[in-house]
Amino acid sequence: MLQVKLDTGFNIEVEFAISPFHKRLFAWVIDLMTCWLYIKIISLIVDIPSFFVWTYTWDLSGLLVSLPVLFYHLICEVSFNGRSLGKFAMNIKVITAEGGQPTLGQYLIRWVFRLVDFPYWIPIAIVFGQLPWWTLPITVAGLISIIFTPKSQRIGDFVAGTILIDLKNSTSWQDTVFTEIESTYQPRYPQVMQLSDRDINTLKSIIQSVKKKNDYELSVRIAERIKSKLKMDSEQDSLDFLQTLLKDYNYYSTSN
Repeated sequence: MLQVKLDTGFNIEVEFAISPFHKRLFAWVIDLMTCWLYIKIISLIVDIPSFFVWTYTWDLSGLLVSLPVLFYHLICEVSFNGRSLGKFAMNIKVITAEGGQPTLGQYLIRWVFRLVDFPYWIPIAIVFGQLPWWTLPITVAGLISIIFTPKSQRIGDFVAGTILIDLKNSTSWQDTVFTEIESTYQPRYPQVMQLSDRDINTLKSIIQSVKKKNDYELSVRIAERIKSKLKMDSEQDSLDFLQTLLKDYNYYSTSN
């Protein structure tokens, strides 16, 4: 299993397992079958051509039905924080190359570059009933990118600055920065709002890692770096301090 160490916003390295190629491929197959099943079901309700039959007589209803398929990956990754149905099934997820949550722009770049990444030309070739010669170099380029780049990035990942990690073999990665807090909760550190969502997302992952691995030294190092960055002091235990910061951030974020 290929491991990658990413520099977080606190200059602390966090280790993640890169998703192996076979998991990416299986996830893609699941997503492809999901889209195929969707169109087959809709075609029973609305008079549109079959997914595997291309005609030039598609009307507006056919176009509207096909749009969810066209935007499937973009909608899923934005809505489910870097995961499609196939990625859920294979327990893999998209994150930034720095270990944070991708922005909408990064998801959009990944989606656009699916046009030049393996194996996204295959279903298009099936629809048209032929495999144009120029799909071969595109497919090879996509494969080479995944196989030979240090972080197994496809071209879209490389341009967007994202990677695909294996959650089963990585530190627990939470889907959002939000943490449930009590209605009577009183915050202690207003300086926490100087941190970005990406910082807090990273902080939440680090807290999970500290608990999972009993890595108290990591919590001490992170706590000291945050205190230095925010120019603040605290008498709390380092792990308690980090958890309080997380709660305070959620308190101030939901109160505004």
